[in-house]
Amino acid sequence: MSIYKDIAWNGLWKQNSILAQLLGLCPLLAVSTTMVNAVSLGLATILVMMLANFAISALRALIPYEIRIPVFILIIAALVTVVDLLFNAFLHDMYLVLGIFIPLIVTNCIVLARVEAFAAKNGLRAATFDGLMMGVGFVWVIALLGGVREFIGQGTIFSGIEMIFPTLSGIQVLPESYPGFLIAILPPGAFFVLGLLIAGRNWLDARANQRLREKRLHEQPPPANTVTA
Repeated sequence: MSIYKDIAWNGLWKQNSILAQLLGLCPLLAVSTTMVNAVSLGLATILVMMLANFAISALRALIPYEIRIPVFILIIAALVTVVDLLFNAFLHDMYLVLGIFIPLIVTNCIVLARVEAFAAKNGLRAATFDGLMMGVGFVWVIALLGGVREFIGQGTIFSGIEMIFPTLSGIQVLPESYPGFLIAILPPGAFFVLGLLIAGRNWLDARANQRLREKRLHEQPPPANTVTA
């Protein structure tokens, strides 16, 4: 169980693909104008990562080392095509909004990095769980980024959710007279908010490390008194 705890902690925080490794920034910055758009792309990424890790872990003994990268990309491309068709069939309005960013999951460094670094070297359960946790780590960051940008830029939350659940509608948090803060939903706003999230993570890690050092210092036994002749 400790192995799965480490995998979960790495995916959600320690080796978070965005906050720690800065991977997949193109879709992150482009799609996170609203929380609904961000979460939709994140869920598609989770599905691809889980299936890709599972498939490549199952086939790792059959894939020649010299051509592993092209084979990995072919497998990921096939899975992304399936996800793209599913979005087009069942979530067509959201499919139109996300546009090219669903097919671009093929080139997302997050997916290829995990199948190369983990799935190709570990068993099915661990590899699939790693894909899930790395995907969840991607989703919570892109969802938070999208929520902050949407709230500051438009004064709403869950705008566009009717594209997924027709009976629901977004929430107008701030008064309708709120003029909006345009820069928040433009690319510079995405960089600003992401920079603040990364700075917050680094600050939390620094505090945690400082507390750990203080705890170890207090737990050390006092030096023994020495007697000199």
